[in-house]
Amino acid sequence: MAFLVTLIRDMCYPTPHELALAARALADEHPGTVRLRQAGTSRAGEPLWLLSVGAGHPRNVLVVAGAHANEPVGGATALALARRLIREPADGADWHFLLCADPDGAALHRTPRPYSLLDYHRNFFRPPGPEQPEWAPSLLAPDRLPPETLALTALIDELRPALQVSLHGTDLGGSWIQLTRDIPGLAEPFGKSAAELRIPVETSASDASGWPSPGAGIFVMPEPGTPAAGAFHPEDTRLSTWYHAHRHAGTTAIVEVPMWASDLVDDPAPHPDPRGALRLLAGRLTADAARVAALREGAAAGTDPAASALLRAVDWTLALIPRITAEWTGAQAPAEATAAYIGSIDAFGRRLSLRAAAMLLRVLRAQGHPAAPALDRLVTGWCEQFAARFQARWVPVATQVEHQSRVVLAAYERLVAAGR
Repeated sequence: MAFLVTLIRDMCYPTPHELALAARALADEHPGTVRLRQAGTSRAGEPLWLLSVGAGHPRNVLVVAGAHANEPVGGATALALARRLIREPADGADWHFLLCADPDGAALHRTPRPYSLLDYHRNFFRPPGPEQPEWAPSLLAPDRLPPETLALTALIDELRPALQVSLHGTDLGGSWIQLTRDIPGLAEPFGKSAAELRIPVETSASDASGWPSPGAGIFVMPEPGTPAAGAFHPEDTRLSTWYHAHRHAGTTAIVEVPMWASDLVDDPAPHPDPRGALRLLAGRLTADAARVAALREGAAAGTDPAASALLRAVDWTLALIPRITAEWTGAQAPAEATAAYIGSIDAFGRRLSLRAAAMLLRVLRAQGHPAAPALDRLVTGWCEQFAARFQARWVPVATQVEHQSRVVLAAYERLVAAGR
């Protein structure tokens, strides 16, 4: 385990292989209370490892890491939580950690130690929605679900967790929590942790637009069977694996933490012209996407599976944009909004076009395409503008891990206090 501590201290995110090695060491050191087993296999044949800590309590908590390939902090948090729970067991529950839900995606997103937003995007990868383990059920028929999703839902059915926690991260912004059911009292320890660690709270997260917010940075998703208010995504959160825990009276919490922090997403001041700002942001996103789409026409995957995966992700991302810009400029665009809300939307739009460009650049560079240098300059410029606009400051990996760990433990404590 010492090498994992060193990785985190040195601002590195552990790979799935390193996570598995550290988990095996934990299981060997604590054979009575720690177990490691394979919970499934990825599409490429990689193992999905489940680390369990506890002595066989009837109540279970399931923590899912690595569901999004470009959000690598979760694995480090899972191991840190496991070590903490070995020292200080949580009363009445066994804890189970799926160390990386998408090892295939993690193999393509190769940024263990990003020094800047540009460094982070140099080897960026985020799969299209149907290939993401948690989102796939909202986009695919049951007989087409990927093995990672089937392994995750089987775990939920086996463990029947009172609490499922999915560990996520954002490139730039603040921290926030999404809940499938409200957990009373969670806002207080969440806000306290964020303040102590100098992490801004994203009070108007674009992912949770229109959802009830019982406290700053806490958002409750729509209930199954109700209209899908809010976030402009093709995925329906109510069909995701997050709601699978409801079959067993469980609750799911999604804990987001930023790699780079920006106080602009925590600004409660009223924005002077939200609709005008949204029109400008929509116009910029449309123009940026068109520049990427024009270069996409010259890229072909050939027989390279990595290029195929990258281009599927590029196409998926570009296809999202018209729907998003239409919602920003439509009749439902808010007449009143905070500066934090517009800031969150601004960041969301920038990262969409930037991600598509970065993934396309990887393909063009590998092919020696003549357009690669120009696209490289574009990606470089967009990264610099993104960081400058939001006054980005790096959040050390150890700080990201500490915040997520505190929030996960607080969610469990508040859930128990609420009698659930």
